[in-house]
Amino acid sequence: MAKRKSSTLAQRRAARQEYQQAKKKPLGAGARFAAVEKSAALGGAKEAGAVAAAVMWKKYGKKGGAKLIAKGKKANKNLARE
Repeated sequence: MAKRKSSTLAQRRAARQEYQQAKKKPLGAGARFAAVEKSAALGGAKEAGAVAAAVMWKKYGKKGGAKLIAKGKKANKNLARE
């Protein structure tokens, strides 16, 4: 069995602070998702991306989550062109 890396309390607090800052950014930018993913990883989650996705689906539902994903993909596509 692989040993998980343990994170310090300071690292988890810093991740929480990053999430609070990410909440101020517009939805669909991916900043909140990344912050939740990082926080979950520091908390010991094996699949941090899955945790962040589950939070999104629970909070915004099927339609709202799909809209956010589409908005993020569109924004990333536009950034790649520039």
